[in-house]
Amino acid sequence: MSMTFKAPAHDGETDDLDMRRRRAMWRATHRGTKELDILVGRYATAKLPAMAGASLDLFEDFLAVTEADLQRWLLTPGATAEQKFANLVAAVRCFHGLT
Repeated sequence: MSMTFKAPAHDGETDDLDMRRRRAMWRATHRGTKELDILVGRYATAKLPAMAGASLDLFEDFLAVTEADLQRWLLTPGATAEQKFANLVAAVRCFHGLT
């Protein structure tokens, strides 16, 4: 008597979303400076699992911003982020108690 194992069906959309989240997590935790690895990485660890659609699109765009800009926006009190990222920068700062 032979038994066959049938792999669970995968939804291409779910697989794509998971891949995007894994890529974003790696990019969030490998920013180039220890400070940004911690700030962006810990935020990503907590929030990425729930991100999809527009919020994931925005986070991926945020990860493409230069290290200097991210560091200034996140670590300099009163620094103004690009309008597109203002709410996300505020959320990361709030997450770390930097507000």
